[in-house]
Amino acid sequence: MVGENKYDKDAPEDQKLDKIYKLALHISDTMEKSRIADYTELLHRPWRLIGLNLMSGAARGVGIAVGFTIFAATIIYLLQLLGALNLPIIGDYIADIVRIVQRQLEIH
Repeated sequence: MVGENKYDKDAPEDQKLDKIYKLALHISDTMEKSRIADYTELLHRPWRLIGLNLMSGAARGVGIAVGFTIFAATIIYLLQLLGALNLPIIGDYIADIVRIVQRQLEIH
């Protein structure tokens, strides 16, 4: 038995049953928290599993697209600010990058 030590052999039968009962409750609570019943129910309905996976994949793709757009817009904005400072070498390089990006945006 789990957690058995030398003192458990001398314990009365009621205490042993109480420990087994508490252990069973703990295992039951742990399984309930892990939502294993929901998982097994989902395995019995494969079309629902496929639908949920499709929805989560689409949501992940939209999130990545929105996040990258915000990130890219921020980088372009910062590059435009740096280009406006007219730094000798870096300014020309940044201005070229901004022009290339703006041309690509006009094409699409």
